[in-house]
Amino acid sequence: MVGEIPQQSLTPLENAAIIAALFEVEEKEKRLARQVAVLQMVVMLVGACIAYSMKGTPQIAISVLSGGGVSVLNGTLLAWRMSRAALHPAHDAHHQLRLMYFYAAERFLVVVALLGLCLAALKLSPLAVLGGFVMGQAVLLTARLFFSKFKTEIVTKNV
Repeated sequence: MVGEIPQQSLTPLENAAIIAALFEVEEKEKRLARQVAVLQMVVMLVGACIAYSMKGTPQIAISVLSGGGVSVLNGTLLAWRMSRAALHPAHDAHHQLRLMYFYAAERFLVVVALLGLCLAALKLSPLAVLGGFVMGQAVLLTARLFFSKFKTEIVTKNV
């Protein structure tokens, strides 16, 4: 009959292995997000120790850690939102695009609010706070690029 879909096309046996592979990719992405966050924290601690050794005041180290903490929170929020979006795939591309814009605006407002809190309310050193934030963002970008390149090389070697 016209319009009827054969029962075998609803769940093709050849593509059933994709489900396990998708779960594996999601788990690797979560592991990558944790590794990047830990790497950011380690770099922030090293940066705070270097700033403390150069200036000799704990306020500078706290300022660098605060800026780096905002960056770590930004990366963690990004990973959390990516995993939430993967759990609820939308069939409507327009809806997915709206969610992406909303998540980007949310992260931007959280970063602005926290940096404003560090600078205005806590009266931390602006240069150190922004330096810590920029350092954390640089680690986030380079680590994601390096780890994804490394992951791609492993996949191509196994194929």
